[in-house]
Amino acid sequence: MSEVTIRVEPRDGTGKGHSRKLREAGWIPAVVYGGDKEPITIQVERSTFLDLLRETGSENAVFLLELAGTGKQRHTMIRQIDADPVTRRVIHVDFQRVTMDQVVRVEVPIELEGVPQGVKNQGGVTDFIMREVGVECLPGAIPQHLTLDISALEIGDHLELGDIELPEGVELTEELDRVVVSIGAPRLEEDEEEEEELLIEAAADEPEVIGRGKDEEDEDEDDGRE
Repeated sequence: MSEVTIRVEPRDGTGKGHSRKLREAGWIPAVVYGGDKEPITIQVERSTFLDLLRETGSENAVFLLELAGTGKQRHTMIRQIDADPVTRRVIHVDFQRVTMDQVVRVEVPIELEGVPQGVKNQGGVTDFIMREVGVECLPGAIPQHLTLDISALEIGDHLELGDIELPEGVELTEELDRVVVSIGAPRLEEDEEEEEELLIEAAADEPEVIGRGKDEEDEDEDDGRE
């Protein structure tokens, strides 16, 4: 994963009022912590930050923070982004210091590649069970995603974590026999049978309507004669 440089500025004030003024001026309040050092408060220009997020296309991007006016630089990763629940605008960012020669643990998405034979030729259904997995590696080796080719799978087949081809220097932190994806049989006939059974049960549960037969009605009419 490529390194992204972002220029930030020190932040002196704290509190909701100060943070609100920063946001109104086009800045995002942020904090940098970890690395056995004290946390520091910073601010990052909103438009620059959002552009770099789109550029990296990954939640595990490594940022080289340059602190304006100090000449200091530090590698970091985003650990949390807070957004306004109504507007969905970013209101705060947590950066964590990382060392490029020390292993980190992160969650990486899994992407499926190809159309399974069991779906294309047999009408099966793809069940994508596990969509991300924990890995450990150096910060510079974090993959944007891990790919699993499912084009050869037929109905009844499945692939596990151990079937993923890992980039050099990347190791999984979870059990290799965990199922990632499977191909199931068509459900159409089964669904129709279930629907028919439900209709039969519903009919059987309908309340019984008790009425009088024609003979009973005739007897009532006879009883009313003078």
